[in-house]
Amino acid sequence: MRARRHLFALSALAIAAVVFAATLDAHDLFLRPRDFVVKAGGTVQVRVLNGGYTSSEAVVAADRLRDLTLVGPDGLRHPDRSDWTSAGKESAWRVSLGRPGTWLLGASLSPKTIRLTGKQFDGYLREEGLTDLADARRKAGIAATPAHERYSKHVKSLVRATGSLAAGDTAYRTVLGYPAELVPLADPYTLAPRATLPVRALLDGKPAAQEVVISGGRTAGGKVIAERRTRTGADGLANIVLSQRGTWYVKFIHMVPIPASAGDSVTHESRWATLTFALP
Repeated sequence: MRARRHLFALSALAIAAVVFAATLDAHDLFLRPRDFVVKAGGTVQVRVLNGGYTSSEAVVAADRLRDLTLVGPDGLRHPDRSDWTSAGKESAWRVSLGRPGTWLLGASLSPKTIRLTGKQFDGYLREEGLTDLADARRKAGIAATPAHERYSKHVKSLVRATGSLAAGDTAYRTVLGYPAELVPLADPYTLAPRATLPVRALLDGKPAAQEVVISGGRTAGGKVIAERRTRTGADGLANIVLSQRGTWYVKFIHMVPIPASAGDSVTHESRWATLTFALP
């Protein structure tokens, strides 16, 4: 009987570990086009990866969309949400492009909430580079206190439509006005390996200072491009070194504690922003 109870306890711990890992993995959200470079006038099949850069843990229902935006040489428009579909654990967005140039795809989701134990929350903060908040909780003696987080995700991707480019192609740096947003100040499709891509982090359209910005990706052969972390300056700028050709992501999370005096059921609020593109 004692052995059976021990086995049950181990099984419960294993299940809890899997659930915990899935909970953390399901935080990131990326738009990852199957092809980052297509012919002008072509269609882009975009994978919506709710989990990580290579796989999805859950679909994103169309009714969670606050906004869908497409910006390119033809101007700005809000595509029909019927082009956003889901199957299995992954959603997809079918996007039709126009003239040659670099096109910006954007999606903003409504907030959701999640409850985590103190241990889960501490591990998640440290994994995502939010060590300042994690250290503050430990210093205050509340690292073991559970968290009830409200989070929202705001994602962008850059796709190049090939052909004769018009002068002044700046759609890639359009500010969409999302609660959290990453804005590239150069077109990555014009850069070479080992170049630096300046990216500005914004919160409600204003520069986000001292935010931890994480970048990484995959080479053309599918190998991992190791993640690098940097902090934004007072102007919200972070310089991303594009070490090699491949597909890239840049992301940041802004999280703040919510005081009990606010009368809110949540203890923390976070806003997530990601940007994907290719260095062909």
